[in-house]
Amino acid sequence: MQLTGSQFTSTTALVGNDLATLPDFPAEIRAPAGTLAGVSGFQVQFGSSEIFTPGDRPDVLVAMNPAALKKELGDLARGATIIINSDAFDARSIEKAGFVGDPLEDGTLESFRVFKVPLTTMTHRSLEATSLSKKDKDRSKNFFALGLMYWLYGRPLEHSLRWIERKFAKTPEYAESNSLALKAGYNFGVTTEIFTSNYTVPEASIEPGLYRQITGNQATAFGFIAAAELSGLDLFLGSYPITPASDILHELSRYKHFGVRTFQAEDEIAAIGAALGAAFGGHIGLTTTSGPGVCLKSEAINLAIMVELPLVVANIQRGGPSTGLPTKTEQADLLQALYGRNGESPIPIIAAATPSDCFFAAIEAVRIAVKYMTPVFFLSDGYIANGAEPWKLPEDKDLPTISARFRTEAEGFFPYLRDPATLARPWVRPGTPGLEHRIGGLEKAEKSGNVSYDSFNHEKMVRLRADKIAGIASDIPDAELHGDESGDILLIGWGGTFGALRAATKSMRQAGVKISHLHLRHLNPLPKNVATVIRSFGKICVAELNLGQLLKIIRSEFLVDAIGINKVQGQPFRVSELVERISAILNQDTVGE
Repeated sequence: MQLTGSQFTSTTALVGNDLATLPDFPAEIRAPAGTLAGVSGFQVQFGSSEIFTPGDRPDVLVAMNPAALKKELGDLARGATIIINSDAFDARSIEKAGFVGDPLEDGTLESFRVFKVPLTTMTHRSLEATSLSKKDKDRSKNFFALGLMYWLYGRPLEHSLRWIERKFAKTPEYAESNSLALKAGYNFGVTTEIFTSNYTVPEASIEPGLYRQITGNQATAFGFIAAAELSGLDLFLGSYPITPASDILHELSRYKHFGVRTFQAEDEIAAIGAALGAAFGGHIGLTTTSGPGVCLKSEAINLAIMVELPLVVANIQRGGPSTGLPTKTEQADLLQALYGRNGESPIPIIAAATPSDCFFAAIEAVRIAVKYMTPVFFLSDGYIANGAEPWKLPEDKDLPTISARFRTEAEGFFPYLRDPATLARPWVRPGTPGLEHRIGGLEKAEKSGNVSYDSFNHEKMVRLRADKIAGIASDIPDAELHGDESGDILLIGWGGTFGALRAATKSMRQAGVKISHLHLRHLNPLPKNVATVIRSFGKICVAELNLGQLLKIIRSEFLVDAIGINKVQGQPFRVSELVERISAILNQDTVGE
């Protein structure tokens, strides 16, 4: 189903519609077929207007079996269209899905427009001339369903036909069967009389340029490659596979011709150790992981803070704690990034807002790491990592400059002699004549970098490291405010909640509510204009997929009685639930948390 959804997404992007997607799949590699735990879904919203989210409640559901129908039925809008693979609704499958009776006959679906299509039978019929086994023919029914949806929404077949030819080039029999099934599904839509109409969705009015479809993890990988090119440095990734970050490792491993080196380590600790070693050697050090991996990497992150080397830690967040919900999204690692280490150990934090924004956020993380000689957290989450949207390829002139400077002059060298503008210490490639020095986790003496246990030196070094991170606030843009500069309510968010928050704000503003939206990319330090913006609104709401982590920061930093809108269900916000909860806050005279 993920492959089918990806093909519909790619084709929809090619015909010029705006879109957003929500892949939703089990954590188990082989979840039991026909059970609710084994349902794999793919939601997409597309149209001729600007799309911010994959939609609240689907208008159309394609249910390949009773379990898929059972799991998704509660999310459908009343009057929605359901296309059902009627061949899959045998007594055993219905019972396994948890239905008491046959939902196709007992009135369960009376509030919906239901189309029963024998997808399995029709797929087998279209493949009669092939030599495939029954089991292999069954595997092509998703392409039959995809072809039917292409007809229903006026999508062309050519892109998917070319993709099938490339994908199955080494197994021509599969390429033939999938192509036949795709065409048969489309032709079924043309010839059948069960559908009275199909739909034409015009192109979206978007800014001219060269576009491609991109997922958050792809954009993240491309962003780090671009940062390496902009800086003139090689990129080294030390990583241990973990959902949902693994795709970044897979993607970067394909770009050795760009000077990218990828190392799949034996564990999370070895991965960050190798990345930190690469930074010491004069390269861009990168390690990718999720929350459980950050737990294991925390000691090495603290080492990077002490030795002050440019390292980027990319945390693609998922539901926690512990192993938690590996394939579901969450934003609950913000406080871990801020404080999840011993001692006073500040670190810059950058959070991407959309799949395509991951590209620019990755570049920004590298820019700060190199300029200020510090490790940096890059935060994404499962929702935007796996989600896709159209992305306008940027021009070279629109990308920032990343200047990597290495000290080569021996005279007057001290390893912790700081740049007065940035407080960054010098970056020295090992082996540079006359610049031999040592680094490590013990406290450093100011300038010389020798081991020091002096109490006053320790306090001075702690304050210098903190001042260096705080000073980055002068080198980042103001947070962008969507809406009026003052009003009744300010909606603050960060990370992958951007689309839902922006759509909710747009909807409520059209209804006359004086609401504005402030989305934060830089979470440490915060942009300088945040305090001014907050003071200009009557009520402050902080919406995030956790129990109030940014909320705590906003309250403590700005001493405001901000209100949390929180969700921890492994799913992104729906626009409708945000509108409902914001409306309730506005309608209350006094609101507790």
